[in-house]
Amino acid sequence: MELNRRETLALGLGAAAIVALPVRFAAAATGDEMIAAFTGGAAVAEGGVTITAPEIAENGNTVPVAVASENAVSIMVLAMGNPTPGVATFNFGEGAGAHSASTRMRLAGTQDVVAIAKMADGSFARAAATVKVTIGGCGG
Repeated sequence: MELNRRETLALGLGAAAIVALPVRFAAAATGDEMIAAFTGGAAVAEGGVTITAPEIAENGNTVPVAVASENAVSIMVLAMGNPTPGVATFNFGEGAGAHSASTRMRLAGTQDVVAIAKMADGSFARAAATVKVTIGGCGG
């Protein structure tokens, strides 16, 4: 089979387009997989981290969430019901005045918002809050 110049160019452009397109069908990590990666499989204790989120969010597009932990080195926030559960990871250095942070997130619907804190001694703590969403934010 011989390819002329036009067919070769079309094949090359088609291959370049396939490579350049983002791969949307690849499996995203679940919330549990992200927690396991963050903790390295270590045990996670309940308590030791505080998560503040509204009980009912009228709009899932902008849900305010705040997390705090006295001795945290970093805190990871997850929206367990979202297609991509990872929301943010906050890292605190030695000069941090307060070990707390706040953000706004989109929630696909009613779901648990989870915060995992890595403490200075290497242990991990967990807190969760259920947020009821009346208008969905992620495609809802």
